[in-house]
Amino acid sequence: MELDKAIKSRSSVKKFNSKKPDWRDIIECIDAARYAPMAGGNYTLKFILVDDSEKIKQIAECCQQNFVARAHYVVVTCSVPGRLTNAYGKQGEVYARQQAGAAMENFLLKIVESGLSTCWVGYFVEEQIKKELKIPANAQIEAIFPIGYEYEKKKTRKAKIDLNNILYFNSYGQTRMNPPKKMDV
Repeated sequence: MELDKAIKSRSSVKKFNSKKPDWRDIIECIDAARYAPMAGGNYTLKFILVDDSEKIKQIAECCQQNFVARAHYVVVTCSVPGRLTNAYGKQGEVYARQQAGAAMENFLLKIVESGLSTCWVGYFVEEQIKKELKIPANAQIEAIFPIGYEYEKKKTRKAKIDLNNILYFNSYGQTRMNPPKKMDV
């Protein structure tokens, strides 16, 4: 699949059909996350692939989103920013979040390419999920991804936001590109 097509067809899916994905396909999607930019070569992300239906139900309760319980698999993404904070101080926490976002987008695009579906879940009771999955205190949960096959394929989505509303030139609020200045020769 072409990158543009994957970007434009990626959407949040909350309704999965009964077909169970091959877990090896999900592993390939997680592998794509390893190619995201890393501050100082320090990779901070960890992924937990959950297929235990009872644990998935508990995670769904922690998210207060019932659709999560209907997924065959859930991927819980965590950051352990210690190496970055050791190297960069407080700024290392920012770098950890930035590289987590970049890695998770790689993961999401690979999900689309693989024909799988998911929804980025950012609301959850972190301490309860940490307890359920034995995640250490020094790790922070970045996001939860229930994974399955979409119940009914949607058409390619349209951009939610007009590009003219988010693009500025040379300074915040400048909506036009100034013509190039002539150089004295």
